[in-house]
Amino acid sequence: MFEKVKEVIERDISPFLALEGGNIALVSVDDGVVKVRLQGACGCCPMSQFTLVNFVEATLKGKIPEVKGVVAV
Repeated sequence: MFEKVKEVIERDISPFLALEGGNIALVSVDDGVVKVRLQGACGCCPMSQFTLVNFVEATLKGKIPEVKGVVAV
């Protein structure tokens, strides 16, 4: 599942975050929980929790139904 998540992040999530000066790094996938590190502008943005839940988590759950949630570490 790690590779599936990595592919979706690289193809569907990172390019959009890069438009705002941010990025995302995949840390791990454990029992359906994806751990990521928001970087650049996304790492210190006051809207980062919104982005994490409403964009990153929603995109991953939509593409990979086995994803249970996403947390920032």
